Order: sequence, then C-alpha cells, then structure tokens
Amino acid sequence: MKRKKPQVKKRYKTPDHCPFCVAIKDPDYKDYNTLEKYVSDRAKIFGSMRTGTCAKHQRMLTKAVKRARHLGLLPFAASI
Repeated sequence: MKRKKPQVKKRYKTPDHCPFCVAIKDPDYKDYNTLEKYVSDRAKIFGSMRTGTCAKHQRMLTKAVKRARHLGLLPFAASI
C-alpha cells in the first residue's frame, strides 16, 4: 500500500502592517476598485490572514463589501 503525500497548503505573504492603518483611511463601499483587491474571483471576501488587515478594519471591510454588493457595485457570486 502506498502512502499519500501530505498536501502542501499555499502560503501567502501577508503585509506587516494593515494597509488601511498605514494609509489612515477606512474601507468605503463607494470605492469598489479598492474593495475588489480583497475579494476573490469567486466573490468571497479574503480573511485577515491573507489581506493583512487588522481586526477593526477587517470588520469594516466586510460591511463595506456587503453594502457594495447590495448596491450592485460588486457581485454576490462568480458569473459563469
């Protein structure tokens, strides 16, 4: 019986500092070009470990993405 090799997870280099804290601005639902950087191609919001945002700005980012989705600025799901 052969043993399966353990799967290697992709590692992403996270930024050292929160990009919103460095820029001294908060995520805004109207700035959908910036929000697209924090959403995958499947329209899922990336976690703070991947984006490097602090907990405060991650919560604000989530609300901003959800508001942008309701206004039609960002998709709810990936289009086929």
